[in-house]
This record gives sequence, C-alpha cells and structure tokens, in this order.
Amino acid sequence: METTRRAKICGVTRLDDALLAADLGAWAVGMVFHPGSKRCCTLAEAEAVGAALHRRVELAGVFVNAPLDEIARVSERVGLTLVQLHGDEGPAFCAEVGRRTGARTIKAAAARGTFTLRDLERFHTSYHLLDGHADGHADGQRGGTGETFDWALLSRRRSRVPLIIAGGLDPGNVREAIAATHPFAVDVASGVESAPGIKDPELVRAFLDEVRAVAV
Repeated sequence: METTRRAKICGVTRLDDALLAADLGAWAVGMVFHPGSKRCCTLAEAEAVGAALHRRVELAGVFVNAPLDEIARVSERVGLTLVQLHGDEGPAFCAEVGRRTGARTIKAAAARGTFTLRDLERFHTSYHLLDGHADGHADGQRGGTGETFDWALLSRRRSRVPLIIAGGLDPGNVREAIAATHPFAVDVASGVESAPGIKDPELVRAFLDEVRAVAV
C-alpha cells in the first residue's frame, strides 16, 4: 500500500511561518478564517502568503459555517487552491463552494465513531479530513484541539475519497499515524507550535522529516 509523504502545515498566521513550511517541503499551507479560532489569520497576512507561495504549495483556507459569498471572496483574494469546510456544511453547499471558487474541497469532521465515517460518505469532495475532537471545549473549538482519535476506526472506512488525517499529530507520533492509517496526507497545527498560530521552526522541520522518513 502506498504511504504518504504529504503534509499540510495548518493554522499559519504569519508569512514567515508559511515560507518556512514551503521551504521545508510541505505539501500545503493552511490558513484559518474562522473568527472563533485562536489561529485565525488576517486577510492581509493571508494575501501576503498567497502572493509569495502562488504555485509553490497548495494554499488551503479553513472555514466554519461561513457564507458562500465570503468563502468565494477570500478564495479569490488569497488564491486558495484548497477550501476546507470544518463546520456543519452539507453536501450541496460543499459542491457549490467548489463550483464558485474553482478550488478543490476538503470536508472535515471530528472522528466520533463509525457514524462519522458513514456521514462523510455523503460528501463527494476532493478530500475528506478526520480530526480529533475535544468535548470539553465550551467554545466549540473546531480543529487544532491537539487531540488524537482512535486510528483503528479507519479499518471500517469504505469511501474512496482521499483521506487527510489530523488531530494531535506531532513529530513523535506522525510515523505511527501514517503506518496505522495510510492517508493521502497528514495535517498538523498545534503539534508544531510554540504558541497558537506561531510555528516553531525546529518542530516544523522535525515533523516534515518524520513524514519523509516513512517508507513508501
């Protein structure tokens, strides 16, 4: 079975961190546009990232229950190539996002059991993303929780949509996660940070080195 060497460095809020991720070989750089997130990226900074990294890496925008017009506007201004929908968006809305923006779409969900896998099968997006969840967060935090999920759950997955694994990944466990799940890509935010939205260069480097070290 083919094993990934693709990594998305998500929750980027600064151009320098985005450039570092690209220079070190990240597949994608993710910027969060959800005002409730500790890693919300300003549009001005996102535009700077888009201008600097156009055609170098995939540029992902993360949205949570945002209006379609807002997603389309941000996507155009930043030059997003991936739109990640991390809220309660339905299949028809996700399809319309892809049509309006021209970007590939990622439907994200918190892995809470086999019903999550069944629910994701309704979404014919470019990718699915499974994340950890943290029920104790009163603010309803979506992603970036630093919580893993039971990777054995994926033995019951039947969808052919390429899968991205997130949730609690860091340089110390990403090899194990890849070996257990054989995903299309892995996604990290809190696991390579010194503070929310501030990437630690050594942790980013270590994470990407670990991903590349996995045997294909």
